Amino acid sequence: MNLSATEALIFDCDGTLADTMPAHYRAWLQVLKPFDVPFAEDKFYSLGGRPTVEIARLLLGDSADLHQIVRAKEKAFVDQIDQVVAIEKVVRVARERRNDTPMAVASGGLRRVVEMTLRHIGVLDWFPVIVSAEDTARHKPEPDVFLEAARRLGVKPEGCVVYEDTDLGVEAARRAGMRFVDIRVL
Repeated sequence: MNLSATEALIFDCDGTLADTMPAHYRAWLQVLKPFDVPFAEDKFYSLGGRPTVEIARLLLGDSADLHQIVRAKEKAFVDQIDQVVAIEKVVRVARERRNDTPMAVASGGLRRVVEMTLRHIGVLDWFPVIVSAEDTARHKPEPDVFLEAARRLGVKPEGCVVYEDTDLGVEAARRAGMRFVDIRVL
């Protein structure tokens, strides 16, 4: 893909800029253990890009205290953040383009956790725009998170290239009318 004509780059965070997915999965298993709710790893990965509260609702239903579950899951993740590393092939792209191309992060994660993750891998200050689960009503595979990032960057959707690692995220980029790079095939 020719990135030279690109007006802006938009990156997912979890699984794209940072190898967080194993830590997120371990956090889910820890939080779900008292509920005796199975959560197969392939099911977890199929939900990549969905906000934590949506996953909690899917697994535990509306009768559970979803906000308490979300807090416990995010704390369990943060407790493991020292195990998170950058995904260098993607971070390299951002490093090379950070001085000449507007960039954003668009994630289904909670802003506090996304910012903590980006700070941990040393790239937080590269991204003047961060759009998180709290910023849109609809989530991946809906295009809203990417469209909001483009709006905040002041760029038309067709001028953006999205870096993603999940089927839901790739579909969201496609629906937004943006070009995308599926990092699983880089």
